[in-house]
Amino acid sequence: MKVRDILRVKGGTLFTVPPEQPLAEAVATMHERDIGSLVVMAHGELVGMLTFREVISAIVGNQGSVGNLQIQAVMDAAPLTCTPDTEIDEVRRMMLGRHARYMPVLEASTLMGVISFYDVAKAVVDGQDFENRMLKAYIRDWPVEEADADAKP
Repeated sequence: MKVRDILRVKGGTLFTVPPEQPLAEAVATMHERDIGSLVVMAHGELVGMLTFREVISAIVGNQGSVGNLQIQAVMDAAPLTCTPDTEIDEVRRMMLGRHARYMPVLEASTLMGVISFYDVAKAVVDGQDFENRMLKAYIRDWPVEEADADAKP
C-alpha cells in the first residue's frame, strides 16, 4: 500500500498558513477546524509544520501564553515528508523514528496532502481486515461466527 491510497480515501482538504502569521491565529484555526496540524507555506513552498506539539512547547516556554509569537518562531522547519509513492511501511518507520504525528506529502515541490499517524494506522488495520476476510472466504466452510466470538474478550 502506498501513501496515494490513503490520500485517495482521505480527500484533499489542506490547511496552510504563512510563517509570519501570529501563533494565536493559527491556534484558533486549529481549534475551529478540529485539526492537529497546519502546513507552513511561503511563496508556494513548504517551509515548516505546526502541530500541537510545537504549540504546547511555545506556550510552556512563554509562561503559559502564546503572546506575540509568530508561527516561524515555533514551527518545525524541517518536517518529515514523503511522496505519494512512498510505501506505508516506510512512512510508519519514519514517523515512529521521529515521533511525528503528521507528515506532508510532496510530489516534486507540490503539496499533495498531509497524512497523520492515525491515517497510517487505519490503513494498516483496514488492509489486515480485508486480507483476513479474503482468507476466510478462500477457506470453505469457515466458521465466521465462532471465530469472531472467540476473538472478542
